[in-house]
Amino acid sequence: MATTFIILKPDAVERGLIGEITTRFERRGLRFLAFELRQLEASLVQQHYAEHRGKPFYDDLVAFLTRGPVVVGIIEGPAQVVEMVRTMMGATDSAKAAPGTIRGDLAMLVDENLIHGSDSPASAEREIGLFFPEFRPV
Repeated sequence: MATTFIILKPDAVERGLIGEITTRFERRGLRFLAFELRQLEASLVQQHYAEHRGKPFYDDLVAFLTRGPVVVGIIEGPAQVVEMVRTMMGATDSAKAAPGTIRGDLAMLVDENLIHGSDSPASAEREIGLFFPEFRPV
């Protein structure tokens, strides 16, 4: 078994989509090991998205992720769980996301696209460590 990390962004929480999105993962057979509603601090978001610092969208991204509550979670699944979750999320640009994906079915804007998911096992490990420093895999 392996783990990955997700954030249900403020637009998902504001639109009442937490249950819809998490149910999709659970129906797939994936399991939440951690699941928490939080108001993120700018410093944590800046650490999380450090690779984007200096890009034109960076300040707006930090403002967006701190504008309201989010859900952060750790998902457990088979060795390819990172890829499974990313496929289920769909393309970052909701206009290009395939029907049947979370973004393809539910997102409306490229910069408010409902969900973040780790892009690699190494990123998942780093992100879990940032958001759940006390987490120890079972």
